[in-house]
This record gives sequence, C-alpha cells and structure tokens, in this order.
Amino acid sequence: MKVILVQDVEGWGTIGDIIDVKPGFARNYLIPKGLAYPATESYVKHVQEILKQKARKLEREKEKAQEIAQKIDGLELEIKRPVGPTGKMYGSVSAADIVEAIKEKTGVEIDKKKVMLKSPIRAMGTFNIQIRLHPEVSAAIKVHVVPEEE
Repeated sequence: MKVILVQDVEGWGTIGDIIDVKPGFARNYLIPKGLAYPATESYVKHVQEILKQKARKLEREKEKAQEIAQKIDGLELEIKRPVGPTGKMYGSVSAADIVEAIKEKTGVEIDKKKVMLKSPIRAMGTFNIQIRLHPEVSAAIKVHVVPEEE
C-alpha cells in the first residue's frame, strides 16, 4: 500500500515522501497516529501545499535573520561589572546581559538562546561571541568587559 508521510518517521522517510508499506502497518499504525495519509491524488496535493508553505515560512525567517545579522555583525559592546580590591570581578556576564546590551545599543531584540556562550564570562577582557540567528545565518560581536567605576 502506498502512503504519503505527513511527519518524519524514523527508518521510513521524511515529510512528503511516498513510501510503499504493508497494508496492516498503514491501517493500524501510520494512518491512525496521523503520520501518513493514503497516497491519493488529493492527499499528495495537500502535502505538497503544506511543504510549499513551510518552505516560504523558512525563507522569510532566514531573510529576517539576515537583516538582524547586518545590523549587529561587528558590533562592539562594553559591559561594566564591579570588581574587588584584588581586581577580581564580582558575578559574571551571561547571555541575558549580552542580549540586553545589544537591545540598548541597537534596539534589536534577540533571544538569549541564540547567543553561543558555553559558560558565563567571569573575567575582564575582550571576548568574541557568535550569535546564531538561524541555522544558516550568524553574526559575530565583541564584548568588552570592563571594571565599573565607583
């Protein structure tokens, strides 16, 4: 029996694939769970339309990410943190702090999950940070962590 997948099914294929399976597998598993439809002409057109909409949405997201990347690529931020008498920094600079600094300087809002920071910055100095706005679009910024003057 031929079915068209409407979701990715591990070991069988991805959305939009037309596969040939045993009738029992299709009737008892794939179709009732909403993973596939019978491969009739109307269902094939329906799934192709869904794929086109998904592709357009991904393209719009990529264009939006590229616009943001142009605004923030090469940006240099200065973040001030209090330091102790020995020169050691109190606290740290997290992804949320970086996102807030970007918003203050450019007005662009970014999700803190897009900041590629393995661990919070706990030292003074200059750090190169990657911002991954989309799987295919990223921007690089510099963060200068400086002592806060009292």
